[in-house]
Amino acid sequence: MADFYQNGIITTLHNLTHRHIADLESDLLQFSKQRPMGLLLPSLFSELEGEALPNIVQQLKNVPYLSEIVIGLDRADEAQYRHAIRFFSDLPQHHRILWNDGPRLKAIDAELQTLGLAPKELGKGRNVWYCMGYILASGKAESIALHDCDIVTYTSELLARLIYPVANPQFNYEFCKGYYARVAGGKLNGRVNRLLVTPLIRALKSVMGSHPYLKYMDSFRYPLAGEFSFRRDVLTDIRIPSDWGLEIGVLSEMHRNYANNRLCQVDVADAYDHKHQDLSLDDQRGGLSKMSIDIAKSLFRKLATKGVVFSPEAFRSLKATYYRIALDFVETYRNDAVMNGLNFDIHQEEESVEMFAKNIMDAGQMFLENPMETPFTPSWSRVQSALPDIFERLYEAVEADYQEFSA
Repeated sequence: MADFYQNGIITTLHNLTHRHIADLESDLLQFSKQRPMGLLLPSLFSELEGEALPNIVQQLKNVPYLSEIVIGLDRADEAQYRHAIRFFSDLPQHHRILWNDGPRLKAIDAELQTLGLAPKELGKGRNVWYCMGYILASGKAESIALHDCDIVTYTSELLARLIYPVANPQFNYEFCKGYYARVAGGKLNGRVNRLLVTPLIRALKSVMGSHPYLKYMDSFRYPLAGEFSFRRDVLTDIRIPSDWGLEIGVLSEMHRNYANNRLCQVDVADAYDHKHQDLSLDDQRGGLSKMSIDIAKSLFRKLATKGVVFSPEAFRSLKATYYRIALDFVETYRNDAVMNGLNFDIHQEEESVEMFAKNIMDAGQMFLENPMETPFTPSWSRVQSALPDIFERLYEAVEADYQEFSA
């Protein structure tokens, strides 16, 4: 059973009683009369051929409270888009697929690129950004959940618990972050969160001193979780990174735009497992290595906007402080694993810490060498200001694709 401890400055909603899914869905059906609900699914075409997404679709078929499901489809040609339409056709809810590689959406993207108003980097952040624009355009949902498409342990309870805090009219939350224990296959997972993010935040607090943003970030139990929910008005002004810093960037935007009492985190699953990334020890352009650099830069950029001044000396101190804290965490997690009968590879854990320590230094160097880097996508309010009819055009392009290729 979960504890009921409230850590940090963000409200934590626990799973204290394992309330039955039927009760949760009964509540959500009532809430949907006042706050229609939607689901955003950023997907690669390859995930349609994996083991996770077919089960997710089967679970979603029985969800009674959703008004809309929006799927962002990346890396798909025409034949694969047609296949995706058939693949998702079993969903009884109103749903649409954004064919991001199709000519209509690529034409919109090219126009936005010309104006400097589109994500510059391919990836999940870009996919999510366009889906958010479509949700604003469709106007069918007031409360929206987002989760990944590679969750092999997925059940509809995850979705119900994730969207509940922003769907309940008696709650005042604008944003909710999901969290869970990353335990699967008899071992602890979630290395980037355990061995990079939390130790790095603690090291930044030690080197830079007490800072409201760091206290805020340290309040989240799983800041890298790809599962969160939000009210539709959040989408208008949010600026998100298009790289691996997406999750950190979203939390940073919530800190900038809303008071802490409008934000929460919720326990969404007893067991959670998804596709694992390679460590990529010798390649900073991929896997967990690239992820760690993007995340570190995202934290550095956010602190810089808060007036924190970085220097090569500061990054050397940060790296040394991080390394010591992270090694202490390895010992902590080893003991936790042993007591719970889990496998634990100390060599692999410390090898990860060594790579992350090097990447913190490299990320700091990149940050200092390129102070004009603008990794955030523009807000949709800015895009609409430049192109007042953008939502109508985006909506019509998605509808035209669906009508043309679903026949």
